[in-house]
Amino acid sequence: MEFFLDTADVDEIREIAAWGILDGVTTNPSLIKKSGRDFKEVVREIAGICSGPISAEVTAMDTEGMIAQGLALKAELPDNVIIKIPCTAEGLAATKVLNQAAIDTNVTLVFSAAQALMAAKAGATYVSPFIGRIDDTGHDGMNLIAEIMEVWARYDISTKVLAASIRHPTHVLQCIQLGAHTATMPAKIFRQLMKHPLTDKGLEGFMKDWAAVEAAGNA
Repeated sequence: MEFFLDTADVDEIREIAAWGILDGVTTNPSLIKKSGRDFKEVVREIAGICSGPISAEVTAMDTEGMIAQGLALKAELPDNVIIKIPCTAEGLAATKVLNQAAIDTNVTLVFSAAQALMAAKAGATYVSPFIGRIDDTGHDGMNLIAEIMEVWARYDISTKVLAASIRHPTHVLQCIQLGAHTATMPAKIFRQLMKHPLTDKGLEGFMKDWAAVEAAGNA
């Protein structure tokens, strides 16, 4: 499974990249706004830290505008940047054109298996179903991942399912169990996934015993 970091904070990206497990980064206009930096500048810096796919989102709402922005971003930014496109009719049309130009895409804001399948048919490299936002409506977002993975298995689809809007470590575990190809999450979730009280307790015991070994002059 691929682990992506959902942020535009380069310090967080450096931290998680140093662990040796970071496969990619997703950004969006809200995360760029939060960073307070120039969009292209921060994406270039991110692409220099992580060699995996870096999602940079278009902001046009019409097909021609999305295509123009996507082509411009690919021309101006590092090779590992992929184009993030909203799951709309206009977005699917743009995805098709960019796919024909051999440009990888991430179709975002997916909330149904039908949307995911249509994005895949348009040639999306990734589709991003939003788990947490479905949970916010009182429904179970993991049901969407299960539905998509069932469709993928039935039709042998190559587009990767990128689970997004992940709110807690259990979401990640469930995505792993359901076979989602990728999960993008904030740095907080990465840290929570690494944390376990028994690991801390075991390490504390080992270090206490080793201190006794050293005190006895047997190190």
